[in-house]
Amino acid sequence: MESHAGDELDLRLLAALEVNGRAPFSRIAEVLGVSDQTVARRYRRLCAEGGLRVVAVRDAQRLGQDHWMLRLRCAPDSAHAIADALAKRPDTAWIGLASGGTEVVCMTRPRSPGDHDDLLLGKLPRTPSIMEIRAHQLLHRFYGGPNGWLGKFAVLADDQIAALRRDVPEADGTAGTVLIHPEDEPLVAALERDGRATYPELQRATGRSESAVKRRLAGLLASGAVYIDIEYHSELLGHPLAACLWITAAPAALQSVGEALATHDEVAFASATAGPSNIVVTAVTRDTAGLYGYLSEGIGRLDGVQYVETTPFLRRVKQLTYAKAL
Repeated sequence: MESHAGDELDLRLLAALEVNGRAPFSRIAEVLGVSDQTVARRYRRLCAEGGLRVVAVRDAQRLGQDHWMLRLRCAPDSAHAIADALAKRPDTAWIGLASGGTEVVCMTRPRSPGDHDDLLLGKLPRTPSIMEIRAHQLLHRFYGGPNGWLGKFAVLADDQIAALRRDVPEADGTAGTVLIHPEDEPLVAALERDGRATYPELQRATGRSESAVKRRLAGLLASGAVYIDIEYHSELLGHPLAACLWITAAPAALQSVGEALATHDEVAFASATAGPSNIVVTAVTRDTAGLYGYLSEGIGRLDGVQYVETTPFLRRVKQLTYAKAL
């Protein structure tokens, strides 16, 4: 896949951070063949102008926690306020205005059954301007999470990726849930604010020794409970249009369709769901013509797809973190 905006160095820097968001600038510079100062300058500019942030993310799937995608049909002129209110909650991510601004699409990551009940059974049903709530529980992730979309641009060679991941603990892919212990919460919270926080900064945030912080962070990353991710404006890559695709596949074809979707360049996220449809996809394209082409060619040729509903995003409100300027 090709990028048609920004420049090649910006894309390669973003891809390097997606591979290892905590890699020192010196290592990134060595891999990319530029100076440390160039990497630092580009990083600061991308943060200021491109919405770049490096943050830790709790993997709800590995933690065995409920993970939901909500579709909220709202009264006219209320969707923006509802989206902004949801964006301020720590248990939400990937919020967008869709359907011409009358629908809010929101991913939730409740950390306890109480959080889930508070949102789905408490606050949202009591909001008079919400006309309809459709909740889709995410059952199985085909693509997304630790698998970043930028890898599909293939701008880094295998040896560059290996160099960036040097000394990074490999996540354990074995089955079963993992835990974030209560004593880990200050460490995870600090990394959720800044995934590139230095070890001395993490030491001050946790009150633990630097060596203890290093060991525990390595353990969390190796378990898969937490991964380091990046957010940025996809406009930087010449792909400003994002849409949710609500796909109904024949039950016997659910796995094969999901696996095929994971290989598509346009797909940034794909998961099996419970609800009216059984797969949800976030697709990112250059323009409406690109979205049409993907629907007609990419999705249209998949055996087992019975129905697709497309909801283009009018505006991004939240990705991993909330930025009012989006």
